[in-house]
Amino acid sequence: MEWFDAEGWTVARAVVQRGVAAVYAIAFIAVLRQFTPLLGEHGLLPVPRFVERVPWRSAPSLFHRWYSDRLVVVVAWVGLLLAVSVVVGLPQTGPPWAPMLVFLAMFGLYLSVVNVGQIFYGFGWESLLLEAGFLAAFLGSDRVAPPVTVLVLVWWLVFRLEFGAGLIKWRGDTVWRDLTALYYHHETQPMPNPASRWFHLLPKPLHKVEVAANHVTQLVVPFLLFVPGPVASTAAAIMVVTQAWLVISGNFAWLNWLTMVLAFAAIDDRSLAAALRLAGADADPARWSAQQEPAPLWFVVVVLAVSAWLVWLSRHPARNLLSRRQLMNASFNAWHLVNAYGAFGSITRRRVEVVVEGTLDDDPGTGHWSEYEFKGKPGDVRRVPRQYAPYHLRLDWGMWFLGLGSSAQMRWFVPFLARLLEADAPTLRLLRHDPFDGERPRWVRARLYHYRFATRRERRETGQWWVRTDEGLMVDAQDLTSLRRYL
Repeated sequence: MEWFDAEGWTVARAVVQRGVAAVYAIAFIAVLRQFTPLLGEHGLLPVPRFVERVPWRSAPSLFHRWYSDRLVVVVAWVGLLLAVSVVVGLPQTGPPWAPMLVFLAMFGLYLSVVNVGQIFYGFGWESLLLEAGFLAAFLGSDRVAPPVTVLVLVWWLVFRLEFGAGLIKWRGDTVWRDLTALYYHHETQPMPNPASRWFHLLPKPLHKVEVAANHVTQLVVPFLLFVPGPVASTAAAIMVVTQAWLVISGNFAWLNWLTMVLAFAAIDDRSLAAALRLAGADADPARWSAQQEPAPLWFVVVVLAVSAWLVWLSRHPARNLLSRRQLMNASFNAWHLVNAYGAFGSITRRRVEVVVEGTLDDDPGTGHWSEYEFKGKPGDVRRVPRQYAPYHLRLDWGMWFLGLGSSAQMRWFVPFLARLLEADAPTLRLLRHDPFDGERPRWVRARLYHYRFATRRERRETGQWWVRTDEGLMVDAQDLTSLRRYL
């Protein structure tokens, strides 16, 4: 069926399938390392309490029937092994149903995690990964050409992702319209990386050029994805480059990495071969699809039925894009399919960090207080921020929202302080440094500090990466007795 087969996108399919699977692998590794202390039976927001009050139809998950920390580990390991099998290309060598079943299994397992993950999994890139994994399930195996309807749906996903992000900026904070957003963004973003300070200190006129280029990339270029031939490939390449720029300037989990993978779906084999030949490589696109055979009838029927269903679900995000009250990172169904996306509709002007301290002394008024160090978020002013993306440090991101004054974050922050007082080992493993080496502190508290990047001169004179100013207590000294009334 010539109208069904997209023979010229063989490499694009391979990149999407393996790239999406690689991100699933990272996501399941994060489950293994972080889920239990955050959401386990004795976690900060225990899943058993959540499933007692939220029905299955609102948040479909394996864990509604039965939850245990061991089951989470099994789910994560199975998901990780499935993801690795796609990365190395095993299911793709079989019939079309092989990668379909593997991707649907990964989708179902990770959906079970996300739907009980509460605030720790309330990020747009969780829905993005789920939607991408579901679409990748219907791209077929190496034996058949990629279905054109699924490719178009991937392009539609990239369009919503980029155009939605562009609209939410243009409709949101004035700093996007007057091109001054990057005066603040690199310094106040959730988790700066080693290059963020360098980007922040670039000349302000260049920052305005960056914002203007961002508007073009997100508000104009996405429409070109649907123009056949090299135009779509060029548009996708522009998106890949701009997303790579974001990768080197900050830690946004797998958002930018996954966007690059999905954008590659619009780069056809001929355009890729032409680019490779310009670079001096020998590339023949005809060889890339030489072993393909006609798709079996059952695969055509399944793909067309799923495609029609996803088109029907697209009515909600399409309306959202046209709405003056555009939602950012919204799911319109419990399966996280065909979602609305966007990021940084508003820009924080000042960076306020919550610094958690503890003391071993009995009298908190005269005690010596020591700081807990987190892995990703700023703390020690001399410490250079690390690169963690595409890995997602969920606790550190929660601390950023807490610094913005989010009252919802207090639901887990109070139990977190209690775990520190208990010197709970799984919780302490989420941190970079425990100042008490596993000993129980007598008291804990939280202070607020204003952080800004050190200027070049301040950096030379003091060796500091950050300059911070104490803004007082957020939570006064607490012991386990005083915290229990909040738990």
